[in-house]
Amino acid sequence: MSTDSSSDLYIGLMSGTSLDGVDGVLARCPVDGPPVVLAHADLPFPPGLRDTLLALNAPGPDELDRAARASVALAQVYANVVNAVLKESGVGASAVRAVGAHGQTVRHRPELGYTLQLNAPAQLAEAIGIPVVADFRSRDVAAGGQGAPLVPAFHAACFGTGTPRVILNLGGIANVTLLQPDQPVTGFDTGPANLLLDLWCARHTGQPYDAQGAFAASGSVSDSLLAHLVASEPWLALPPPKSTGRDLFHADWLDQRLAAWQVSHEAQGTDEAQEVEGVAGPLPPADVQATLQRLTAQTVADALQGRVADTTEVWVCGGGARNDGLMADLARCLRRPVQSTEALGIPPQQVEALAFAWLAARHVQGRTANLPAVTGARGERILGAYYPA
Repeated sequence: MSTDSSSDLYIGLMSGTSLDGVDGVLARCPVDGPPVVLAHADLPFPPGLRDTLLALNAPGPDELDRAARASVALAQVYANVVNAVLKESGVGASAVRAVGAHGQTVRHRPELGYTLQLNAPAQLAEAIGIPVVADFRSRDVAAGGQGAPLVPAFHAACFGTGTPRVILNLGGIANVTLLQPDQPVTGFDTGPANLLLDLWCARHTGQPYDAQGAFAASGSVSDSLLAHLVASEPWLALPPPKSTGRDLFHADWLDQRLAAWQVSHEAQGTDEAQEVEGVAGPLPPADVQATLQRLTAQTVADALQGRVADTTEVWVCGGGARNDGLMADLARCLRRPVQSTEALGIPPQQVEALAFAWLAARHVQGRTANLPAVTGARGERILGAYYPA
């Protein structure tokens, strides 16, 4: 199928660290001016695929075969989202210049020179008849960068107005973009966002995420556990550029720290569960959830300390923007209002998919898209690899 080489229509696909499914947008991405969303669709992962993708974040048997099969299955979900976006918009595939497909990150080790996103872009191009741009992170890593976050350049193009702003993305991991007048755009990961919240909520309620923060709201924050979680993780104190993911923040990370905190408190005779609940033993699960929610907010606030003193605008995107409890904790820790990007015209669920439509456009236009001040790369690079239809 031919594709109009003069078109400025692109589709962006995003499946993030939270593993809650795939978002897709059709967007107009002009060479000059901000991108505009024309249509949006999202689909959940089939349960088996989600479980496989989650399992592939850790070493296991027969990884190569499992990863290859998961990549092919992921490409089919991507194709379904593309078709849903086209149906929603009424636009034909031939009018779309390219699809930006990020893939599913299962390893992110820039300090070792690699980042790995499962994807099958050739399969996707065959299925949809539209060129695909994929593998956005590896060129920045090859140039000595973190390969993440990649969205600050997009945030500047989309949300930069000359007004001091922070754009906070709350996916599985939290990352910030600092938009300051007359200063270079900066940004970095701050730590866990929904990743640990979803993990703990699923373990104790059977639900994949804590809707509106209701589970956390039923508990109380443990200040001592919060302090232990922050103090026990050296990555949190590192200066940017920095990025992270499930390689660091995962179930074992949390379980080990909960166990160490419990032993410490039993040894000191200051078991909070005994003091608060009148029984010995670990904290109630709801209290841990409340503490993890505060951990996300506190680590964002800590990371921004001294960087945005005069900034009053904090705009939040990603799944965490729909968690009222987390938004309230952020406002408390940041000591300023926080708002969803919905008020800027882009619903929080669409922002990252739009970013990858924009990144695909940058590749097709032959324009660089990384920011060395953000990732630490040696210079600006054109990101991604192109798969013709």
